[in-house]
Amino acid sequence: MATIVKCPVCSREVEWVEKNTFRPFCSERCKQIDLGAWAAEKYTVPVAEQTEHGEENELP
Repeated sequence: MATIVKCPVCSREVEWVEKNTFRPFCSERCKQIDLGAWAAEKYTVPVAEQTEHGEENELP
């Protein structure tokens, strides 16, 4: 039995099988939308800032 996942862009259910070349996306369109968001730097990872003395400030 294939694993079912949700497309990260549109939340449509997708089978996680080898024949699905767009996995984890449901289609080429959703894959391109995600790539565009990545290229536009919409995905970020919070980073702790360092002071002059090398100490890390806590994230807000």
